[in-house]
Order: sequence, then structure tokens, then C-alpha cells
Amino acid sequence: MAESASNKLTGQTVELLQTMIRNECVNDGTPESGQEVRNADSLRAHLEGSGLEIQQWEPTPGRVSIVSRIEGSDPSAPSLCLMGHTDVVPVNPDGWSNDPFGGELIANSDGTDEVWGRGAVDMLNITSSMAVAFRHLADTNFRPKGDLIFFGVADEESGSAHGAQWFADNEPDAIRADYVLTESGGLHSSGDGKHQVGMVIGEKGVAWRKLRVRGTPGHGSRPFNADNALIKAAAVVQRIAEYSPTPQFHELWTQQVRSMKLNDEMKAALLNPDTIQETLRAMPSKGAAGHLWSCSHTTFSPNLVSSDHVMKTNVIPDQVDINVDIRTMPGDDADAVQAHLDAALGDLADQVEVEIIMNDPASISRTDTPLWSSLQKAVSNHFPTANIEGQLIVGFTDSRIFRNMGSTAYGAGLFSPDLDPAAYGAMFHGNDERIDVESLRLTTQLWVDVVRDLMG
Repeated sequence: MAESASNKLTGQTVELLQTMIRNECVNDGTPESGQEVRNADSLRAHLEGSGLEIQQWEPTPGRVSIVSRIEGSDPSAPSLCLMGHTDVVPVNPDGWSNDPFGGELIANSDGTDEVWGRGAVDMLNITSSMAVAFRHLADTNFRPKGDLIFFGVADEESGSAHGAQWFADNEPDAIRADYVLTESGGLHSSGDGKHQVGMVIGEKGVAWRKLRVRGTPGHGSRPFNADNALIKAAAVVQRIAEYSPTPQFHELWTQQVRSMKLNDEMKAALLNPDTIQETLRAMPSKGAAGHLWSCSHTTFSPNLVSSDHVMKTNVIPDQVDINVDIRTMPGDDADAVQAHLDAALGDLADQVEVEIIMNDPASISRTDTPLWSSLQKAVSNHFPTANIEGQLIVGFTDSRIFRNMGSTAYGAGLFSPDLDPAAYGAMFHGNDERIDVESLRLTTQLWVDVVRDLMG
């Protein structure tokens, strides 16, 4: 693509990203939050005028998702869905250097322009670049062999009940595709003398649980020998926080460690189940250690305490709920999760009622596909010496839903080699989210190149 055309598309991606950030589609997990209708309207406005049919669904008031399709010329050819979610997680503005919903374009200390705001990393950067690439393909009269679908979906950040899972249960044909591209690959690394760009081929499972602890109500002025549910809950939280499960190595973990810029001794320690925990605890970078721990262990994070009853200072509580974010390794099922909880809680296990909130297992897609080859070619257009490598991410995306529907799904993108992977990862759900314009340019072009190679 000519430089002027590339610059035009980059400018459109920047503007659309800024608009989507400013729409403030914050998903706090309640049905009435998100209000992704605002971002759906912005995406629709960008796509309109191209002759594309744009459909929308609203399974819950305000929770709007849109689908647009360029029909293929060959009904037997594989279809591809470009999928980006439109919601963002809540934010505490006190931790930010700039307005988290300002969508400002700000030059950093080295002069690099960056778009700031909640969602700049997760994942409005990808969603906006996909919409711009999709519109560009339509405007240039591109006719794919198989159907090309753009899916701007609500509610990814809180489990997909008002978004992709709703479609899978109610309107599967609207989004069904052989191949899916979504968040969040495209970061550069170097190890063993090789230049690599990571693409996500799998993700850990999500097994959210609500742990209910019961006690006996009473007056707060008489705590001696009281059956206080909150005190029990505190003990439960402490045991879960201290629980250290056995590491679980898999092929992608081995590949990940070998590609890292570490000495051989450190790599050997990370691949040894007897030394990995001590090695990670000794790492100077807490962020890197935390990520690597999550890549090799089932994790447990007690994040929310609540009650069905109104809590009051002078009333001993009789019921406390603890929501635990559990992320499982490949092969872990619901029984394995319960076994972990039983081991963590010990003699408290029989005092805890466990309710399943989510229970989606880990999922992985194969890489011996034409889409993988097209991704490699598209990356090579910009970085001829780079090889793409498959990675397992520790969070969940809507890819898991498409994999359950039979799709091959990858998390993709193409970022500037100057973007530090650790710093980028720390911005997911964190403070000062921002993305550089060069990464937006590369990622927008990636979608165009992949689609033309795979479906042209």
C-alpha cells in the first residue's frame, strides 16, 4: 500500500479509537453497565456509506453488538471474522496522568505520538483498526473468496453473556466463521538470536467461583465466642492467597521460555518444576514474575467480598460471599478446580459453599492453517527476519466461544518493535493505558494484508 494511503488509514484508526475511548463504555459486570450502544453507533457511522449491510442486536437494553459482512464469491471457501469488543473495564482516575476518557493524542518523551485512554490497549485499538481495514477493503471493491465478517461485540470484559455467548446461544449463524482474528498478539521478542512476533493461539480457562461462608448473627458488642462469618471469610481469603499449586508445564510454556532473552541457567530453572517457584520469587521484575507464574500455574485471586444482606457495624454478619477469579491450565476441569480449593482450604473446606459463576476450560487452536501462513506473510512484509510464534495468554477473550463453535481463533496484531512487552502488559486493566500511532499503523495494515492474502 502506498505511504499516503497507509497514512490515511492510520489517521482514521486514530480518530475512531479516540471516539470509542470518549464514549466511555464501562462494563462493571452489571446488566445495565457497558452501554456499548455508543461504540456500536460509532462503528456503524464509520462503516456507513460503503454499501455494506450492517446488522445489530440488543439482547439487553444498551448492550448492542453489530455485524457486517462482505459476501464471498465461493460458498465453499473458508470465512474469516474480524472480532473486536467494544466495552472497557472500570477505572480509578486518581491513578492516571491524563484523563482516562479523554482520548488525547500526546507525544511522549522521545516524540512518539500515543493515544491515551481506557481501552487504548484493551482492546479498542484492535477494534478500531479492524473497522478501518474492513471499510477500506469494501471501498476498494475487494471481493473475498469466502465471507469476511466484522463483529463489534459487547460484554467481553464480564464474561460475554450479553455479547458473544449470547450470539453463540441465540444467533450463531450471524457470527459463525471458519477463522477468527481478535486480541491480542503482535508483540516483538528476541531470544536464541531470533526475532519473534507472538500471536495468541490459546488461553487459560476461566473458572470463577463464589465461596459462601455462613455464621450466626449477633450484636457487635458481644464478640466473644461469636460465630462471625466475616472472620471465617478472612481465614478463607488468607488460605487461598497463600495456596501454591504445583506448576504445570505444556508445550507453549517450553517454547515461551526458550524464546526469552535469558541465560541458559535461568531458562533451565524455569523449566524445572523443583526450581521454578523459587526462581520466579527471586526475579527483580514483579510484573514479569507475575506473568510467568500465571503462564505455568492455575491461579486463584480472591477479588470481591459481598453479602446478600445489608452489612452494619454493630451486627455480626451471618453470611459473606467471596468471589474468586480462578484461571485454569489446559486439562483442568471443574473437578480439578474443586480439588484445588479443597487443598487450599484444608479443614475449612466443609464450611464453604461453592457456586460456579463461570467454567470455561482452556482452549487452543492449531497453527497448521492457511490463516497462520497469511499472518506470517503479513508480518514479513514489515519485518522480513521475524517469525511468528504461538503463545498462551493468561486472560480470557471471546476466542474461547468461537473455538467452542468450531472456529480456529488467533489473537493477532502487529506493534512497533519499540513497544516494551512488559510495559504493554502492565497497562491491561491498569493505569495510563496508551498506544503509539506506529503500532496502530502496523496493525491496521496487518488486517488488510492478511485478508488479501488469505481470501483474495
